Amino acid sequence: MEKMSEENIEEVRILEAQIEHLQAEVKALQRQQQDHHKDITFHFRGQMQDAMLYMCGQRQGGGKENVLSRLKEEVEELEEDLKRQTQMNGINLNSCTTKTLQSSGRKLVQQLCVSGHCSELIFQVEFQLSEVKEGQGSKRTISELNVVMDASDLQNFSSFLSGVEESRDLLLYFRTLRTFSDKCDDRRRTFQHLQEKYPSVVSLPAGSRSEVMTLNHPELSGCVLFVHWSVDVSRDDRVTPKIQLLTKIPERALQLFPSAAVGGAAEAFQSLLRILGPEAALESVIMAVSLSQDTELTSSSPSTTT
Repeated sequence: MEKMSEENIEEVRILEAQIEHLQAEVKALQRQQQDHHKDITFHFRGQMQDAMLYMCGQRQGGGKENVLSRLKEEVEELEEDLKRQTQMNGINLNSCTTKTLQSSGRKLVQQLCVSGHCSELIFQVEFQLSEVKEGQGSKRTISELNVVMDASDLQNFSSFLSGVEESRDLLLYFRTLRTFSDKCDDRRRTFQHLQEKYPSVVSLPAGSRSEVMTLNHPELSGCVLFVHWSVDVSRDDRVTPKIQLLTKIPERALQLFPSAAVGGAAEAFQSLLRILGPEAALESVIMAVSLSQDTELTSSSPSTTT
């Protein structure tokens, strides 16, 4: 019995020592928290207090001017940073709304909606962003991603969009959107250049941003060349321009030309593309079929220089 009492007494002493150790740790953490609070207050009290006093109308004299000056500088810095980001990535954001769905000490879930444009491609991206604290850091995950794009010629982009929504890879989406937009702009610039250079031959039935350009000589009624320039995007984010030359020739005209020559036009054009590139290859087609009246008339006109 005495032995049992001694063991109990020893166990109680050990527990008391552990309690004292835990109490000392709690006090140390409390002091550390107070020190952090003092540091934060020291760094931010001045600016925050000035702003609050100004908003409440309690700061007189030069205080208002100082607060306004600092706030104006911060806004200008943010605007410059946004401008640099836009120039680097080509993405222009028009709006960003945030709605908190869940908020606790450990987890934060927000619904975000971002809209903007890349060149002339308008987009809207909606997704849920979850942030869970893990130790000293936190982990963010994206779910329920939905992408909406306002454009009529995005059938070649739809498969990629489906893959992005499944993988929830926002970075991949914006990077590929920039590449796709650049390729579409290349097509638009080439079509516009050729139409301006050969206005009586080149026409763009659906506008400069469409996929089709037609070549039609006024004296060869019914004989039309179609240039179909699409930009394909695969599910694994490969952006590939695809340019094809199609012909429309009346039956009577086909009887005057060997079928092999007409049938080989598309293959010959693909060879020109590999050697010269899109713009030079298209201009070579215009010249080869004698559809270059605009250039010939310009070159044969008398010079106006003295």
